[in-house]
Amino acid sequence: MCLVVLNLTACQPPVLELTPTPKPTATLEPTPTPAPKEFNGETAFAHIENQVALNPRAVGTAGHEKLRAYILKNLEAAGWQTEVQEFVVNGHTAYNLIGKLAVGKGQPIVLGAHYDARLKADNDPDLAQREQPYPAANDGGSGVAVLLELARTLDAEKLQNEVWLAFFDAEDNGNIDAWDWILGSGYMAENLTIQPKVVIVVDMVGDADQQLYLEQSSTPTWRDEIWAIAAELGYSQWFINEPRWNMTDDHTPFLRKGIAAVDIIDFDYPHWHTTADTPDKVSGDSLERVGRTLEVLLEENRQP
Repeated sequence: MCLVVLNLTACQPPVLELTPTPKPTATLEPTPTPAPKEFNGETAFAHIENQVALNPRAVGTAGHEKLRAYILKNLEAAGWQTEVQEFVVNGHTAYNLIGKLAVGKGQPIVLGAHYDARLKADNDPDLAQREQPYPAANDGGSGVAVLLELARTLDAEKLQNEVWLAFFDAEDNGNIDAWDWILGSGYMAENLTIQPKVVIVVDMVGDADQQLYLEQSSTPTWRDEIWAIAAELGYSQWFINEPRWNMTDDHTPFLRKGIAAVDIIDFDYPHWHTTADTPDKVSGDSLERVGRTLEVLLEENRQP
C-alpha cells in the first residue's frame, strides 16, 4: 500500500543508480634504454685541465701525489679494479697505477700512458724559464685524459679480452741529473706475471694540430690495424699512413720482451718540454679521434 502525498508517490525508497567512474587505464611506460657511452673529447679535455691545476706534478711533488689519487678515484668510480706498483728511483718512491676491466676474459690488452710531468721545462727557448716546472698538458696530460675517458666509456660486455689501463710513472725525466727515461714502463715489463697480447701507448696525442704518423718501431700488424680503423672513422687526415718517428717510449720495454706493442704519438709538437705546453695547445677533438679509434679496436675485437 502506498501513500500519495502532493502527487509524490512514496513507497519503497528509491534506489540510486550511480554511474561507476571508469578506472584509469594503466599506461606501461617503456624503460628507457641507456644511451651507449661514447668517448667525449670535451670530457677528456677536462681531465687535462684538472691535471694542470695540480702543477707541479713531477715525481716526489704534492701535485704528483694528488694526481695519483685523482686517477685511482676515477678508475674506481667507473668500476675498474685497481692496483698500485711501487718502486724506487733516485731516492724517490714511484708508482705505476693499473686499472683492470673484464678480468679473466682473454689475454690482457694494455693501454698505457705516462702520468708524471718532467721536473723542469728545460727545452724552453727562454733560458730564464728552463728551471720552471713543466706544465705537461700534452706530454703527459693527453695520454692520461684519453685513458680516463676510456675508463668511463668502455663497455665490459663487448670486450673479448681483459683490458688494463696502465699509468706509468717516472717516464719523462731522462737527461736530468741521474734520471733515465721510461722507468715505470720498464719496471712493469720486468715484473709481469701475465704476458699481455699487446701494449698500446698513447703519448702526446692531444695537439690541436694533430699529426699521428706511423711510429717505426711499433709492431706493424697492430699499428696498421689501428690506422685502418681510424681511416674507417674518417680520421685519415690526422692518422697519417706514413712512417716518421722511431721512438724510445713506454712501448719499448715491452718490445724488448717480445710483446707486441704500438706507440701512438705526435712528436711534431713545438711546445715539447717548454713552459708553453699548456691546455690551450690541446684540442678535445684530437683526444676524441684517438679515443674513439681505440674504442672500436677493443669493443669490436679488431685484432690483426
